[in-house]
Amino acid sequence: MSEQTPERPETLLRPDPKLLELLVCPLTKTPLIYDREANELVSKAAKLAFPIRHGIPIMLVSEARELG
Repeated sequence: MSEQTPERPETLLRPDPKLLELLVCPLTKTPLIYDREANELVSKAAKLAFPIRHGIPIMLVSEARELG
């Protein structure tokens, strides 16, 4: 039996840089900024941060974190 360990930023897969160039905010259609430290794609226009899990950007507004 194996225990699940929490994900650590240094063990997460990084997204493909070519993919990041193609992605835009699903709400505003503006470019996104990759935040390597938080492992998120940030839309300044929508004030949202989209998570990246296992190297895959999750581009659902319902999964995004609101920025202050």
